Amino acid sequence: MNPQTREIAVNIPQDLDPVYSNRIQIAYKEDEFTFMFLHEIPNTNQARAKAIVSISPRHAKNLLDVLTNSMKDYEGKFGPVLHSTSEGKGAGESVTMRGYS
Repeated sequence: MNPQTREIAVNIPQDLDPVYSNRIQIAYKEDEFTFMFLHEIPNTNQARAKAIVSISPRHAKNLLDVLTNSMKDYEGKFGPVLHSTSEGKGAGESVTMRGYS
């Protein structure tokens, strides 16, 4: 399947601040995926929610494709990215939360 490419104008409000997230929780139900972007506070067992975004399963599938292609491009330019468990950091830690009702 080849998605059509179209250009759209994006309006970014002046008061929209970027946020940093170093952890994500993902939940899903039949009609949506919800992503909670978190900032884990170093040297604590706490994290602050920075943004919560819900999208349809169809958009989640498109996001997966875009992330896969973007990561391939990134690694082609900068080299492979290792999983945190591959580096020994965060081994055994839960990265995502799956499912909810």
